[in-house]
Amino acid sequence: MCGASVNQIFWPIVKTILFSVLVPGTVAVLVPRWIIGGFFLPQKALLSWTGIVLITCGTAVYLRCAWEFAVRGLGTPAPIAPTRFLVTTALHRRVRNPMYIGVALVILGEAALFRSLHLVLYAAVMLGTAHLFVIFYEEPTLRRQFGKSYDEYFGSVPRWIPKL
Repeated sequence: MCGASVNQIFWPIVKTILFSVLVPGTVAVLVPRWIIGGFFLPQKALLSWTGIVLITCGTAVYLRCAWEFAVRGLGTPAPIAPTRFLVTTALHRRVRNPMYIGVALVILGEAALFRSLHLVLYAAVMLGTAHLFVIFYEEPTLRRQFGKSYDEYFGSVPRWIPKL
């Protein structure tokens, strides 16, 4: 991982960008746009700023984690092209699922920005679905792939509420 060649890092970055545009891009941009019937300028300044802050923070969280997956894990967030190394650095040191949290923050930011209760409900459904996916697919898969190192990580880092 530390001695990875440019080629070993380049393709995971390209694949991560494609995955990020297709999956989180759809979940956090296209579906919310469809739910609220398009984007329009919000009326309330406080909700606007709250929304902008949440969207910015959520995007930063997701991008940082995607970078870690590509550069340190030499893989992508996509289950069809997983990391070769267990990523436990940066935000993954504090919580096991920061990417889902980042996407949820973007959706909640859009809910505030566009004053949409439907988007709040959508964020809850997205997190509930992610929770089930994590429990029934990701955790067993990571346990098989990384064994004892994942078990240690699992035991010391919380799933959803960050350890500060």
